[in-house]
Amino acid sequence: MNPFSRFVWLALCALLLCVVAVPGLQAQASADTVPSLAPASSAPTSAPAAAPAAKSGDPFRLNIGLEGTGQPGGQVSVAVQIVLVMTLLSIAPSIVLLMTSFTRIVIVLGFVRTALGTPSAPSNQIIVGLSLFLTFFLMGPVFDRVQKEALTPYLANHISSGEAIDRASVPLKEFMLKQTRTRDLEYFLELGGFGPTAVKDLPMRVVIPAFVISELQTSFQMGFMLFLPFLVIDFLVSSVLMALGMMMMPPTVVALPLKLLLFVLVDGWHLVVKSLVQSFA
Repeated sequence: MNPFSRFVWLALCALLLCVVAVPGLQAQASADTVPSLAPASSAPTSAPAAAPAAKSGDPFRLNIGLEGTGQPGGQVSVAVQIVLVMTLLSIAPSIVLLMTSFTRIVIVLGFVRTALGTPSAPSNQIIVGLSLFLTFFLMGPVFDRVQKEALTPYLANHISSGEAIDRASVPLKEFMLKQTRTRDLEYFLELGGFGPTAVKDLPMRVVIPAFVISELQTSFQMGFMLFLPFLVIDFLVSSVLMALGMMMMPPTVVALPLKLLLFVLVDGWHLVVKSLVQSFA
């Protein structure tokens, strides 16, 4: 755990402890400082009842229940919701990387840069940023369904948190199954010991790894097709330099401007992005 995460957790624990401890301290202090209302000079007519022995201060306790006060059954308390949100934020990058179109896009764009022979242009920030925005564009309908079917009813307290998670997983599962090969699903079903399972009953722990393997396979196939024209240029340049006796001239120095010229003439970035978007249709 990095120092920032440790600081956030310590601050959260201290806040919860203050919320629980301060009301108890205030109540105890007010009970100890209440003055006696009977006058000092008046004598009691009868023997007063014995006052109960003062109790020692109870230890502070932090109760985290599975049902919040005034919430529908099945809802979790605010403290548990905060813990769940912090956990979700920590695994959010993995969700974006492995359950969306980001994996295929960033790998293909990386292959394009490698095939051109320019390892630093475009930079990693540009590649990741373009992949991220293309992912948001392609996953827009899926995110809209998640918001409409799961997030909005949950924020309106119409459904419980468990039902909201189940509803949110349905659009993501449908998207992943459309891009997943059957043999990958069958392999992970067999590996997990599952019998014949309907598509709608496939668990996420089977769908996610099968989807990732299928995305890697598809992205490497697209990368191979992108490498072929640039590989032909490298062969031609090497053969010409060898025929001219210029064996000391690095072929990459001559091939790089020819690759860039070819990529610009055919409008390469438009073709690559178009192929990526159409591959998810």
